[in-house]
Amino acid sequence: MTGEDAVLDVGPPAHGGHCVARLEGRVVFVRHALPGERVRVRVTDRRSRFWRADAVEVLQASPDRVPSVWPEAGPGGVGGGELAHVALDAQRAWKRQVVADTLRRIGGPDVAEQVADLAGQGQDVPPVEAVGADAQTDGLRTRTRIELTVDADGRAGMHRHRSHEVVALEEMPLAHEDIAALDLLGDGSAWRRTWRPGARVEAIAPSAGPPLVLLDGEPATRGRRRSTGPPRRTVREVVPTAVGELSYRVSGSGFWQVHRAGPATLVGAVLDGAGTGLEGARVLELYSGAGLLTLPLAMAVGDSGAVASLEGSDRAVRDARRNLHQYPNALLGAAHVTGDSVREAAGTGDLASGVDLVVLDPPRAGAGREVMEAVTALRPARVVLVACDPAALARDLAAARAGGYVVASLRGLDLFPHTHHVEVVATLTR
Repeated sequence: MTGEDAVLDVGPPAHGGHCVARLEGRVVFVRHALPGERVRVRVTDRRSRFWRADAVEVLQASPDRVPSVWPEAGPGGVGGGELAHVALDAQRAWKRQVVADTLRRIGGPDVAEQVADLAGQGQDVPPVEAVGADAQTDGLRTRTRIELTVDADGRAGMHRHRSHEVVALEEMPLAHEDIAALDLLGDGSAWRRTWRPGARVEAIAPSAGPPLVLLDGEPATRGRRRSTGPPRRTVREVVPTAVGELSYRVSGSGFWQVHRAGPATLVGAVLDGAGTGLEGARVLELYSGAGLLTLPLAMAVGDSGAVASLEGSDRAVRDARRNLHQYPNALLGAAHVTGDSVREAAGTGDLASGVDLVVLDPPRAGAGREVMEAVTALRPARVVLVACDPAALARDLAAARAGGYVVASLRGLDLFPHTHHVEVVATLTR
């Protein structure tokens, strides 16, 4: 039945960049549509509980529809730009509705009610905020890290949505201008002499210094597999914050926030959530990565305070140790975050007498019940939770509520324009 066409009236947005429609009583998740539209769809996947479809023709358009800023991510195209046809303000309203619906369905009525009380004026959740210059611009050229795959003809591209097929790209409008200037795409790219079919290409545009291209994890330049001279495997990132301008060294293949304004925005949101008077505080940070949040936290608590972090990636821990070598009040732990490792970290050193603040920035799957139970059992005055998936956020907030915590503040941040992704920073108190 894949490939079958039908005409559908499109309903509300759903998590993942879809809208919900119905065909003869069956739920259909439709991409490339907008709520309220009437569209012709092509079925792309048929499951027992639901179908998936792409909107291939718009019969009645929403006023929020705009010409796609990235047609190659349209119906039948690559993944990663599923809201490229939606006006930016409407994208943020879409994400706000998805967060609210997910908190209600998965987090439960108590969590949803707490968040609605914060939003006020009859709203379900606070607005999703534009970051950096996105409020005045089109949200393009913000992404400082992209990954590409080389197709059988030696052209760089991305995978077709929900497929292993590589689609050669002519443009990548979300990529930062420094990446665009590398001229990685198209038939005429000089990089085609450098790579082979199937190779993985990573392009990084740091905030300080020239861009870096990695080919299967190795530094590369146009026409040569490796760069001349000592290979450069790290990049420098400079982040302006309320506690000063921070400098980081990060592995080229390591995790870093991809939006140019993302690191500074997240540091500011986490410090705001942590509250004033951090001098002397004892902080436990989980999923600490390369130390983006660890460094400002160590500066904020001062010599009389302490920060203990946990991170499961050895590469990220090496980066963090490089970035925090001048801060003896930061204890960097290399361990996967589990309930046991949380309890162990909280029972050593300066934190043994109690934890005042827990900051956690888990991967897309969230922290999970076991970790949240271990966190709430420590009874910190505050917990600041950074989430990049609404469903995971809802589960973790429900677990925190079961541990006696309520949502004191919640901020949605649009760190991924033209995609369905949204970052949320929640502050929890007892």
